[in-house]
Amino acid sequence: MSTRSRSGGGGGLVGAVRADVRRLHGAWMEIVFPRQRGRGHSVMGKWEPETLPQKISYHSWSVLGVIGLLVLYPLTVIGLGTRYYAAKLDSTRTRLGIVGVTGIALLGWGLLTVAWGAMSYMEQVEIPLDAVLAVAAASGVATVSTALAATCSKFGGRGTTVALAYPFAMTALFLPPVVAALVTPSLHPYVLDPSYDLAVWVLDNVLFVGGLNDSLRSAFTLEGAAYAGMWFGLSFPVGWFLGSVVTLANLVRPSE
Repeated sequence: MSTRSRSGGGGGLVGAVRADVRRLHGAWMEIVFPRQRGRGHSVMGKWEPETLPQKISYHSWSVLGVIGLLVLYPLTVIGLGTRYYAAKLDSTRTRLGIVGVTGIALLGWGLLTVAWGAMSYMEQVEIPLDAVLAVAAASGVATVSTALAATCSKFGGRGTTVALAYPFAMTALFLPPVVAALVTPSLHPYVLDPSYDLAVWVLDNVLFVGGLNDSLRSAFTLEGAAYAGMWFGLSFPVGWFLGSVVTLANLVRPSE
């Protein structure tokens, strides 16, 4: 049977969207009512309400599901895109192995540190100690994060992948531009200034509960190595979000 006849909604993008929406809505309905998802060709068929109370609860639950789809389906699209690029990275990790991926990360960070040191030496620029420590710490964290992301992805299940592999992978992606900006003043307007604006927005709009933003402002100053610490902290909620939407995408459209 062709994909067109199975989906019942035609091929192409419209047919794929219709199939995804039906699968999501069927999964939602099946939380409360039996035999809802993928029962079109089942011998028992799809369960239908018979009494008036059943019809009221069934259609009310269905409307809630439609409202939820307005939020869930865009997240599913994000999850499908994330899954595609994550599969590319995972394919690279499979070819190189954990040792190979870690070695490349270590080589890249080592070359960055050596190049920065050589440039500073040739230009006879005095390097502040906190800048040296920032680069060294970020290099170590990024290399270890790369190794942990590859290890968790290979040996962990879905829960470990979402909880650890995605956040560590985000750390490995976030830190290089931050460190490059810390040691290259010309990059400040493109990396550090937007990071500062993002930190202000998060403090004012997300972490305002219980005066947490005021406590953070009084305890920390966003400068130097604090930028690397900020992005390390952000990598975990971002990684959990991306891992969760990939899980949602797998539910809607399982990968082959």
